[in-house]
Amino acid sequence: METSQRYRLFAELEVRGFSPCYEAWSCGIGDSPRLLGLIDQLPESKRQPNLVFGAARYVGAVESGFAEFEEFLVGHWGEVREVAMTHRTQTNEVGRTATLLPVLNLYPAQPVALIEFGASAGLCLYPDRYSYRYDDRPILDPVGGRSEVVLSCNTSGHPPLPEALPQVAYRAGVDLNPLDLADDENLRWLECLVWPEQRDRLARLRSAAAIVRRDPPELVAGDLVDTIADLVHAVPQDIPVIVFGSAVLTYLPPERRAAFQAVMRTLPCRWITNEGTAVLDFGSATLPPVPTGIRMITALDGDPVAYAAPHGQTLEWFGSAR
Repeated sequence: METSQRYRLFAELEVRGFSPCYEAWSCGIGDSPRLLGLIDQLPESKRQPNLVFGAARYVGAVESGFAEFEEFLVGHWGEVREVAMTHRTQTNEVGRTATLLPVLNLYPAQPVALIEFGASAGLCLYPDRYSYRYDDRPILDPVGGRSEVVLSCNTSGHPPLPEALPQVAYRAGVDLNPLDLADDENLRWLECLVWPEQRDRLARLRSAAAIVRRDPPELVAGDLVDTIADLVHAVPQDIPVIVFGSAVLTYLPPERRAAFQAVMRTLPCRWITNEGTAVLDFGSATLPPVPTGIRMITALDGDPVAYAAPHGQTLEWFGSAR
């Protein structure tokens, strides 16, 4: 796909209605030969709008119209390029925990081990530390009371919403570049990946980061396909294991995605994927029509069960309870 088309689609399909700033920047880049020439100097995997915009903001770009942004990017391209080449889009939006919770809560009566692939800083490894507001139901809180992080989600199709949060006895994750939130620069990078106008997401990120900082998870650096089996086998044998990830496999080539699915089918655990609608091959599974707008497919043990909004805003359940 040409870079100009990539940015126009990002404006039309992802940020329109959510970030006027990014929509203006994306549309402008799509029509700017000089910015397209700069971005095309990057490897194809580094040309994605979220990465380029996050890198620019990390260097110092502020919310503005396109003309101001164009001048900033031209004037600071060397610095922006360096950040883009040394960083990844590792948002791991904590709001997705709300759409994952119905499938994460597989063992409500016993402690479980959670292992996340593509964990970034591990924010989604703490479903037991956040509060949840589903539709008009009472807020579901952790054992210790209301969390600093309250996640709201609208549902349809009768998902198996839990009455209590999972008991997490063990949590670990793998990422090519795990982020230690004890380093303020790692948190600043994650903040730069939140779209400019979404101040509620930014506040949520900071509150979740504070929770993780108080009790950091075990995060290892490695390729998820090659590492996941070792992480599963490292869990004490009397604890059920749930492996999960969200918006991660889209960054792998198709053959590695297939390899991941093959590995997971051999391991003694339950596994959850939450990926874009065209990322994984679900074989002969018949899926309902995809709702309007960008959606992710949530699957349990390789079987699709729901459509979810990218930041956890909605969950449209169509699968069985388990």
